[in-house]
Amino acid sequence: MPSALVTGGSSGIGLAIARMLRDEGYGLTLAARRRERLEAAQEELACTIVQADVSSEDDCTRMVAEHVERHGDLDVLVNSAGVGIAGLVGDTQTKHWDLQQSVNLRGAFLVTRAALPHLRTTRGHVINLASIAGTLPTPGLAAYGAAKAALIALTRSLDREEAAHGVRASALCPGFVDTPMAEWSGVPGNTMIQPQDCAEIVRALLRLSPHARVPVVVIERAGGDV
Repeated sequence: MPSALVTGGSSGIGLAIARMLRDEGYGLTLAARRRERLEAAQEELACTIVQADVSSEDDCTRMVAEHVERHGDLDVLVNSAGVGIAGLVGDTQTKHWDLQQSVNLRGAFLVTRAALPHLRTTRGHVINLASIAGTLPTPGLAAYGAAKAALIALTRSLDREEAAHGVRASALCPGFVDTPMAEWSGVPGNTMIQPQDCAEIVRALLRLSPHARVPVVVIERAGGDV
């Protein structure tokens, strides 16, 4: 049975992708910070759970090790853990800048680095949840957008570096998605991209032949830039 590790997998886009992967027959490990959400997801999906914080290097290494111990190997890594704090550049606190870079960029790097030896064995796929804010100017989301732009660059480089090993990497860059993280925007949830839309994009990516590589996918919201 193929297997997948999903960070930030207990809610939002991560949970939607996890549900899709379960339906596709993957053995699952979900990692997140909040135990109660993880346990609710475990009850629904009958999956392995790991309580972990991707800002901790030890936790990143541990979640990969626990997944491999349980499932034997790793075919798909989904880096969906993320945090967004809105604010203009001139008003952004250093701690909020650092947190967004640590979780959205550094965490994805740490988990991916730990997972690469296993992904090379399976010729697996890395899915990084970036954002449309990393592709265009987004006032009020500069710190978040900077982290996501760097994540897109990391994904592109990873995809090229690992081509000889058969590992593919893709960055999903959606506009506003109907999750709690986007509630601050004031955009009605029923006009946003749905988490299931992101899951369907991932399903399509995983079904491509090994000859097709899609390093970046931008998902625009109808009627808006973000």
